[in-house]
Amino acid sequence: MKTLSGKSALITGSTSGIGLGIARALSDAGANVVLNGFGDVLAAKEFVGQAGGKVIYHGADLSHPDQIADLMRYAEKEFGSIDILVNNAGIQHLAPVEDFSTERWNSIIALNLSAGFHTTRLAVPSMKKKNWGRIVNIVSVHGLVASSHKSAYVAAKHGMIGLTKGVALELAQTGITCNAICPGWVLTPLVEQQITSKAAQQGISYAEAQSQLLLEKQPSGVFVTPEQIGALLLFLCSDAAAEVRGAAWNIDGGWIAQ
Repeated sequence: MKTLSGKSALITGSTSGIGLGIARALSDAGANVVLNGFGDVLAAKEFVGQAGGKVIYHGADLSHPDQIADLMRYAEKEFGSIDILVNNAGIQHLAPVEDFSTERWNSIIALNLSAGFHTTRLAVPSMKKKNWGRIVNIVSVHGLVASSHKSAYVAAKHGMIGLTKGVALELAQTGITCNAICPGWVLTPLVEQQITSKAAQQGISYAEAQSQLLLEKQPSGVFVTPEQIGALLLFLCSDAAAEVRGAAWNIDGGWIAQ
């Protein structure tokens, strides 16, 4: 069903992985889609556009606020407004805190936390004019629990939960909601890098490293899929979720139930 016909959605970090799956789900539901990211743009546009909605792309580097502002202007120029904002873009780096470089810290905070603030502050005014909007932050379970060697990532993701709650409260008496989705392990390029690194460090196969990675944290032993996340996001965009405000919804194979 084209439940989002006439709506426009911007998904950051949407040329691969979770963001691409979300973009396809929104397009399948009838929304026009703005893609953003550094993946294969032509392949992403073709995949999302198969659903029939209009798909455009902007290559903003979200670590730069001026480029974020240009992205938001472009989206509003093309589609008139941004009805659904999905803050998904993120990067990762693993190191003990004493070895974590200032540059790495700054880049992770800029993309994983500050970018979501900038897109949100720029999207809210047009949402208020319509008294309707959905802001969904793709946060990770690391917004709720920590893991070692990920100090910047965990700090940024916890910050996004705080931003989600604060914005939700500010908008509580409007038709705009703000929520977070907190996935566990999803087989994205970032996670594939971690599996490959684990296999090399321990001298084991990729399959063994993958199994270890999953079962260390995720009791189900099964990856969450971008399609499952997309389906949850569609629920948050629906009228049924109009009073879901400031939630941090984990989809994690039992990770934080332990």
